[in-house]
Amino acid sequence: MSQNSKLTFYSENGQETEIKPLIEKVLTAEEQAKLTPDSVIQSLKDGNYRFVNNDLTARDHTAQIRKATDGQYPKAVILSCLDSRIPVEDVFDKGIGDLFVGRVAGNFVNEDMLGSMEFGCKVAGSKLILVLGHEHCGAVKAAVDNVKLGNITAMLSKIRPVVEKLSKDYKGDKTSANEEFVHMVCEHNVLKTINDIRVNSPILKEMEDNGEIKIVGGVYDMDTGQVDFL
Repeated sequence: MSQNSKLTFYSENGQETEIKPLIEKVLTAEEQAKLTPDSVIQSLKDGNYRFVNNDLTARDHTAQIRKATDGQYPKAVILSCLDSRIPVEDVFDKGIGDLFVGRVAGNFVNEDMLGSMEFGCKVAGSKLILVLGHEHCGAVKAAVDNVKLGNITAMLSKIRPVVEKLSKDYKGDKTSANEEFVHMVCEHNVLKTINDIRVNSPILKEMEDNGEIKIVGGVYDMDTGQVDFL
């Protein structure tokens, strides 16, 4: 697709609309090097604003694919839940080559995820790690209810410490039927994951201490599409 080409979309009534792609290239090493953790956070916030307001940037993905073959220089590593209702690149209005995205139900870290994050930041130069939880998380609800089922049991054991800690002082209903308690577990699970990254990855902790990266958290609102940064 050339720079003079356009993307064609069709509305529900079949009306044809052509849009000139605004972005046809991928991030370069030089552009990545100029980024700061704070500028990447702002870029994600700006992109999420566009997503919420149905104003996603038109991208020529075909051109981006071709131009990304020789290397990748993403801005951030995002750890998201497995949930199919969270299209991470769209949520932040980013395209091919912009983000490393890791996904696991309950957005927790293990050795494999930590290694992936270390590659994304230490080797590939990303400036930010964002742990992204979300409302109505099935893994969080299952952990709250202490579900036992196959390998899901071991997976939920990564989230259960948060449930047990909060349960000590919480006076209300401590089941998945209580949205307030589920929300509390969701937020604290994000914070626990951030702490686990710092504790279990000396590489990432040192990078953060040196100001090379930031490790932050956010919660995606299923009802609005907005990400609230913690």
